[in-house]
Amino acid sequence: MLLQPSDILILSNGPGELATWVRPVVKALRQVLGNDRANIRISLILSPCPNASGKEVEIAESYPEIDRVQAPENFFSFLFTGKTAANWDWRKNGVVLFLGGDQFYTVIIGKRLNYRTVTYAEWDARWHQWIDRFAAMTPKVIAKSPQKYAHKFTIVGDLMAEAQGAEEQRSRGAEEQRSRGAEGQRSNIELIGLLPGSKPAKLAQGVPLGLAIAQQIHNFRPTTKFIIFVARTLDVHTLAKFADPQQNSIVKKLGWASAELVFYQASNQYFMKTESGLNVELCTESPPYQLLSQCRICLTTVGANTAELGALAVPMLVLIPTQQLDAMRSWDGLPGLLANTPIVGSIFAKLINWLVLQNKKLFAWPNIWAKAEIVPELVGKLQPEKVAEMVLDYLEHPEKLHQMSDRLRAVRGQSGAAEKIAQIVQEELTLAINKD
Repeated sequence: MLLQPSDILILSNGPGELATWVRPVVKALRQVLGNDRANIRISLILSPCPNASGKEVEIAESYPEIDRVQAPENFFSFLFTGKTAANWDWRKNGVVLFLGGDQFYTVIIGKRLNYRTVTYAEWDARWHQWIDRFAAMTPKVIAKSPQKYAHKFTIVGDLMAEAQGAEEQRSRGAEEQRSRGAEGQRSNIELIGLLPGSKPAKLAQGVPLGLAIAQQIHNFRPTTKFIIFVARTLDVHTLAKFADPQQNSIVKKLGWASAELVFYQASNQYFMKTESGLNVELCTESPPYQLLSQCRICLTTVGANTAELGALAVPMLVLIPTQQLDAMRSWDGLPGLLANTPIVGSIFAKLINWLVLQNKKLFAWPNIWAKAEIVPELVGKLQPEKVAEMVLDYLEHPEKLHQMSDRLRAVRGQSGAAEKIAQIVQEELTLAINKD
């Protein structure tokens, strides 16, 4: 327990960082530093992000460990003036913790508030002379940094591996009774997860493509159940629009599956019902790790989903359909800015994505970690029948799924990064207090 009231200011940006970095860290901070808000106050300030959905504040405010949140549209005013939109007060002692955005923001804000600074360095560490501590994902981060700053580094592991606790529960044989009408226990049911993403451009292809693949698989394995995992930033009604040919022209253009949103009172559950009568359940739990862990295989778009599935060791196929090349606009830096430029952004997005695809870049996080394609990345003008054939082959040869799971476990890293980061923050707060 700290002897003086202190502030922890977390800097972050996009929905992926909130889900896979901020959420486990704030939980760990409360476990290490306690829940007395008069002693430890946690604030989150969001910076603009090209991947933002617009619901980041709502998501962050749902985390009970966080006391106050500022929206990204007010970020630069705070950066330049030091004043928040709500004119927050700041305690004398504190730590600025970087969990997404530009690492230089940590330097500026730390100096302005006279707080200690901690940066979670996933791939690179910057501004070594001005940051007090670095929480490095791997030893490679330290190897790329000047040796004279090595004392500032602590290897904490991969924050995205924090999800593996749910997979470990599964491996110990933990089962959950989740009654959904006539379905009964899920542990005896073959489940396939569909993760189409959260951005409209991805959903426009991902929802009808996923439903079409599900229909094809269902023709051969009628007892298999399918679940669409609805992104935290979406609601079921918004997602359903992308399966409606009247609201999504791609459905008719490509001949993929359409569906309507239905609600079954008996099970108190929403489903997408296709024209063939297939019911695909909608899961809105956040995080849905227990249910994801029960899936034999998942079909997902690129993004943080692949990291979470990898941490859970859930086999997956990563779908990157190119029928609509401007669907991916989530690049960092200048490419991201160009792809999201009004009016001409679509042209830039198509060009950038074409160039990236020609370079055969790895997209899924487990593949990036392994520097090899351990989970298949299907890139091109994907056809539901062909993807379904691949899924059926995996289901009929479970040893292939087991091999993929084993490889995912080998590259996901160890859990515990969030707790180690919380301990570093505690150490820095103690240094700040003792210097007084």
